[in-house]
Formats: sequence, structure tokens, C-alpha cells
Amino acid sequence: MNARPVVTVPAVEIAVQDAGGTAVAIAAGADRVELCSALVTGGLTPSIGTVLESVEAARGLGADHAVHVLVRSRAGGFVYDAREVSAMVRDIRALRSTGIAGVVIGAMRPDGTVDEPVVARLIEAADGLHTTFHRAIDTVARPSGLIDTLAQLGISRVLTSGAARRSIDGVDELAAMQAAAGGRLEVMAGGGVAAVDIPALLDLGLAAVHLSARRSVIDPAPSGPGGGAETVDRTDVQLVRGAVAARSAWCATQS
Repeated sequence: MNARPVVTVPAVEIAVQDAGGTAVAIAAGADRVELCSALVTGGLTPSIGTVLESVEAARGLGADHAVHVLVRSRAGGFVYDAREVSAMVRDIRALRSTGIAGVVIGAMRPDGTVDEPVVARLIEAADGLHTTFHRAIDTVARPSGLIDTLAQLGISRVLTSGAARRSIDGVDELAAMQAAAGGRLEVMAGGGVAAVDIPALLDLGLAAVHLSARRSVIDPAPSGPGGGAETVDRTDVQLVRGAVAARSAWCATQS
């Protein structure tokens, strides 16, 4: 009797902004979170307090290695000066003691190539933590051409939409990135991912899918004249469950 092939279960990663979002995502079945602040700008480094609270929230749900933290010193592009790089190195060193599983990093040169010396410094600062190269890679038309560089640097995973606005529209480039990786690093689709897109993305052989799964809700507190927003983004349990269910349904078709 032939044994059934073993299906490697792809991960579902949720981008969250606080410990509450971490708890919602993990409790709803997500495998890990990318913790950041200011998601509306593409994400920035969260505070140490937010990181510690998120690690505790994940551990309370039995997920000891679920929190990966974005390290990005400012909004805008991904070409950094010496002080910005130094700030990110210091952030990573400080984060190592918080119990996180990994950091999400990236730096580019003006010509659209990976800034290898900067990324090497960030990896060195991580000192063995898992490293994900973020969507700075999507600033070039063919991110598959940068996979060799990332693999040689020792990056563990790359988050990408295949240079498209939405991952589902970048499937050809995602497939090229998966082929170029050749198992040397993981390729994770992220960028406008909806639950309905997940089966087609996983058909490419990707290691994971990434989505923010958030909704804007009215903040009950008055914003006042100081510039506070009238809405606040919260991780939505139904959106997370929908993504996890889509992953599970895909896995069922593979057995």
C-alpha cells in the first residue's frame, strides 16, 4: 500500500500593531505575527513595551516563538544613512533580550540592489534570530533577481508581493522567486492578500502567506484638537480565521 505524501503545512502570518492583535491572531490559529507600529505607513519599529507585552501574550497562548518584529527606523524609502542604520542595529540588539523569534529587516541601494553591507550588519546584530527581508524587495521590477544575494547573506525568509500591488497579481514573479530560492530561503506572499487568494498562492509552493487582517473601528475616546484619529485599526478575528480556514482547506486538497 502506498503511503500518502507528507504535506508541509504553510504558515499563516498576521501583521499586528499591539499585544491585543497578537493575542487575537494566535488564538484564531495564526502561526506567527509580524509586530510593528504605523501599519498605515507600511510599518515601523514598535516600542520595547509593545514587544514585551506581545511576547507575553503569545506565550500565554502556548506560542513561545511566534513574534517577529519589524525593524524600520522611518517611513519612506529603504535607502538609509549611517545614523539610521546605527539606530536599527541598536534596536535589534535591544530586541534580542525580549524573547522574540526574529526580526524583519531590509535595506536597498539607490540603484535597486540590496545594500549588502547594511543587511549584513543587521543580520550580525540579530545574532542568530530568524531574519525576514521585508517588502523593500518589491521596489524593483524583478525581485527574483535579488534572491541569490539574500540567500548568500543568510536571510531566512523574504516577504514579497512579487512586485505587484496585490500578491495575487504577482503570481508569475512569486513563482520565479520560489524557483530561484531553491529551498535556500522561504518565500512568503504578502501584500493585499485575501482569504480567497490563499489557495492559488499556496499552489506556488510558498512557505507562508502574510496579511494584516485588520479593520478600522471608531475610537470611543474623543480625538481632540491634538491630531488624534477618530478611528483605530484592530486585528479582526474573523479575517484571521478566514485565512487559517483557507490554508486548512488547501492542505486538505493535498493529502
